[in-house]
Amino acid sequence: MTTTPTDSHEKAHADNMGGFIGYIADIDNATPEQRAQDADLSQLDSLQDDLGLPTNHTNNTRYLDDDISMRGGNSKGDKLPNTKGCYGLVMVNNKTEPVNMAAQMPNSDKPPIISDTTQASAYSIGSMSRDSNWWLVTSLSDAVTLYANLSTNDPNITVLACLNQSMFDKALRHFAEVHTIHIMDTAQHKDRLISRLAGVNAIAHISIDCIISRLNEGDLINNLIADAKTIEFVALAWGEPEPLANDPSQPTPYPINAFTGLLRRVIELVAYYAQVPLAMAGNCVLGALADIGQRFIDAPMGHKHMPASLILITEGESGSGKTRVMDLTHFKIDEHERQQYEQYLIDLDIWESDKVGLKGAELKEYLSNTPKPTNPKTVFDDATIEPILDKLVDGEINNASWATDEAAQFFNGHTMKGDTAGNALGAITKLHSSGRASRQRSQKSAHATPRTDAYDVRMTLLLQGQRVILEPALTDPLMNGQGFLARALIACPEDLRGKRVLNDEQRNNDNPHNNPDLIEYWSRCQSLLDPLPANAPTDTQGVLPRLKIRWEDNHTRQVFNDLAQGIENRQAQGQALEYLKAYASRMAENASRIASLMAFFEGRKVITTDDIKRAFMLVEYSTSERLRYLDATPTGEQNDSEKLSGWLVNKARGKKPHKLNRTDIYNGAPKPMRKNNRILQSELDNLESKLHIKQIEDGRKKIIEVNPKLYK
Repeated sequence: MTTTPTDSHEKAHADNMGGFIGYIADIDNATPEQRAQDADLSQLDSLQDDLGLPTNHTNNTRYLDDDISMRGGNSKGDKLPNTKGCYGLVMVNNKTEPVNMAAQMPNSDKPPIISDTTQASAYSIGSMSRDSNWWLVTSLSDAVTLYANLSTNDPNITVLACLNQSMFDKALRHFAEVHTIHIMDTAQHKDRLISRLAGVNAIAHISIDCIISRLNEGDLINNLIADAKTIEFVALAWGEPEPLANDPSQPTPYPINAFTGLLRRVIELVAYYAQVPLAMAGNCVLGALADIGQRFIDAPMGHKHMPASLILITEGESGSGKTRVMDLTHFKIDEHERQQYEQYLIDLDIWESDKVGLKGAELKEYLSNTPKPTNPKTVFDDATIEPILDKLVDGEINNASWATDEAAQFFNGHTMKGDTAGNALGAITKLHSSGRASRQRSQKSAHATPRTDAYDVRMTLLLQGQRVILEPALTDPLMNGQGFLARALIACPEDLRGKRVLNDEQRNNDNPHNNPDLIEYWSRCQSLLDPLPANAPTDTQGVLPRLKIRWEDNHTRQVFNDLAQGIENRQAQGQALEYLKAYASRMAENASRIASLMAFFEGRKVITTDDIKRAFMLVEYSTSERLRYLDATPTGEQNDSEKLSGWLVNKARGKKPHKLNRTDIYNGAPKPMRKNNRILQSELDNLESKLHIKQIEDGRKKIIEVNPKLYK
C-alpha cells in the first residue's frame, strides 16, 4: 500500500536536496571548450546547437577543479580520489530535482564514480516532460546514441542514464513511480529481467542483438523498435482477469450420437486424424453434406419444401486444425471442383479455336448457337456476395458454397464492412430461406444485364474463424437483426492446442487416405456429386430437378411438430429462449434440413422418426452454444460488473499505470453504480476478486488501478 510521506521525511528530503544544491552551486558549468574534449558531450552540444534539440545538458554538466565528496553512505563527507579533472554529471530524481553527481573522465571507458550510491537518480538528456517517452540506459555513451536517434523522429524525448550498472534496478523502480520507463535488452536476458522487474511500470524492448550496437552500425531506430518484442512488466504482476459473465460455462458437449453408421465413424476419424474437437469435424461434415445435397433435394416444412442449404459457423483459433478438417471432409468436393474447372478450360479453348476465322453471318450464327463456356466454380473461399449473386442470376451456376477456414474473409470483407452490408445480409437470408437470388443493376452501367432474378438456386455457408473475428460478428445488431445469425448453426468447441499428441507414432504412420471408412465416405460423396443418370435423385414422377424429401409417415411428422412445439413453448416469458426468439424460431427448419441431408446421404427419400430426433439434437447443441456465446445474460446485455469493468478500462486507457481516483469513479460510473456508494463498492470488490482491478490507499486518497491485461 502506498502512503503519504510524513513531515519529517519531507524535511529530511528538503535538507538533503538543499544541501546538494548548495554544494553544486560552487562548481562551475563545463565550458563548451571543456565539453568538446569528450565525444559524448560534444555530440550533445551539436544536437543542441546545430539541430535545436532540447538536450538540457549544459546546466547539468560541471567541470571538477577538485575532488568531490561522498554525499551518502558510511563514507559520507570523504573525498573521492581521482575525481579532479572529471566532468561532474548532475543527476536528478523522479521529480527532476538535482540530488546526485557522477564524476567521469573525458572519453573514458571506465564507469563513472557516483557520489551517493544510496540515491536513486540519473543523468537526464531531454525535457523530462510527462508527455514524452522516458528511456533508461546505464551509460552516458548509450544515452547519447539513443537520444540522437530517437529525437530525429520526436524531439520531445527523454533519455536517462543511471551511469552505474548496479544502480539500474533501483533507478528504474524510482523513475517508474511517476512515468512508464522504456528499457532495452537482448533475448538471452529476458527471463532474468522478468524475474527481477515483474510489476514495475516499465516496458522492455527485447531484440536478438543489442539495439545500441545496431544503431552504431547504421540501422534505423524505428526498424529496430518495430522488430523488437515488448514486455510490459507491470502486467506480469497481475493474474489473468476472470470472466464476469453470469454463466462462464464450459463448451457444450457435442452430441455425436446425432450421427449413426458411416457418418459418425467419419466424424470421429476426422477428429482423430486432425486432432480437433468433434464439433469442428461434425460441422464440416454437415457443410459437405449441404454443399452436395442442396443441389439435389429440398427439405419438408409445413405443406411446402425449402432449400436444404445450411449456414454453419465454427469457432477455431489459428493453428487449431480448421484447414486439415476441411481437407478431409471436402476432399471429393475439392477434387470435383478441380475436374470441372479443368474441363471448362478445355471447352473454352475449343470454343475459342472454333471461333477463329469466322466472320460475318457465320460468326453471328456460331455465337448464337454455341454459347461461350462459363466458369463452373461453385465453391468459394475468398469472395464477396455480389459476384456470387451475379453468377446465380446470370445462370452460370445453380448452387454455391462459401466454405472457408478464414471467416475474416466473410465477416471483415468489403461487403460486410461497407454501407451495403445490410443489403448483402438480406440477399443471403432470402437466398437461404427461399432459394431466390436478386441482383439489380443500373441498365446504364458497364455491367448492365436484363437478368435480375434467379429462382431455385442454393447457397451453403461453412465459416470457421477465430474468436476475435466471430465475437464482434455474433453480437452485431445488424447480423442479428437481418436474421443471418438466426439461421446459423453455431459451434464454439474447446481449443485442443496444448493437449494434442504430435509424436504418436501410430497416428503419424496411419494415412487417412488408406482408411476404409474415409474411402467409403469419399466414394459416396463422389457418387452423389456426379451420379449416373439412373441414380440421380428425382421425385415420384421422376421429372423435377430436386427431390422433395418426405416424412416417412404421419407419426414422423407429428414427432417433428411436437419437438417444434417444445421449442415454441420455451420462447414464452420467463423461459430459456425468451430472448432468443428469432434464433429459436428457425431451429425446427434447420432440423428438417439436417434430417433431409442425412437421409439423402444414405440414399433414402424419406425422413424417419429417428432421423428427426437426431437432427434436433444438433440444433439443440447449436442453441446451447449460442446462449453460451451470449454469456447467458438473458437480454444479451452486460451485467453491472461487466459495465463497470468496461467503463474503467476506457477511462484509464492511455494512463500509465492505469489508475483512477475513486471519487471520479463514484461521480462518473455507469448506472446503477454512479453516486451509489453501496452498489459501487460491492462491484469494485467483485472486480478486485476477479483480478480486474486493485483498490489502493494513497494517503487519504483511494485509487483504483486497472489490470493492464484487460488492454490486450
